[in-house]
Amino acid sequence: MNLSVQFETMIAMIVMGWIFGALLDTYQRFLQRPTRSRWITFISDVIFWCLYAGFLFYSLYKINYGEIRVYVFLAALCGFAAYQALFKSIYLKILEWIILFFTKISILIKKTIYFLLIWPVVILCKWMINCISLMGTGVITLAKMCLHLLLFIGKVIFFPVGLILKLLPLRIRNKIADINKKIAGVFLLTKNQLINITKRWNK
Repeated sequence: MNLSVQFETMIAMIVMGWIFGALLDTYQRFLQRPTRSRWITFISDVIFWCLYAGFLFYSLYKINYGEIRVYVFLAALCGFAAYQALFKSIYLKILEWIILFFTKISILIKKTIYFLLIWPVVILCKWMINCISLMGTGVITLAKMCLHLLLFIGKVIFFPVGLILKLLPLRIRNKIADINKKIAGVFLLTKNQLINITKRWNK
């Protein structure tokens, strides 16, 4: 391995050390280790270290075909130390700003979707339910009015008939009275059903 390749390898490993520091802080920020269970933390750590190790050795292979020397690890350690000393605080502030920015963007998108798609559908459904309820109440009220009108007309029509029936023999009047009770019972049952339906609609 000639001098230029060694120099490129050192620079690349310094950069990889810096990248490792940034990735580690990003990983720790999103993992929120105190709130996670141990087995989730363990699995996440294994995945993180495997991915970074693969990325590191892939970069090393692209530069010097995977030759590992002591200075490779020293250069990566120097890059990580430089990140910790010079760039960590700046990077964490930028990271928090980026997280806050995308959080606000996601909230804005959610509100936009809600007010453009969900809210109009909810309002339309409520309006349709109110219209159906109003129509049902109107139909039931009209049916009740018609029933009262029919009862009134029946009383007016059958009033002379009642006077005539008083002149009939008692046995015939009793039979007619039984028929009249049955008819009145049907009308009363229909009236009660309409009242119950009206109460349910009003709820």
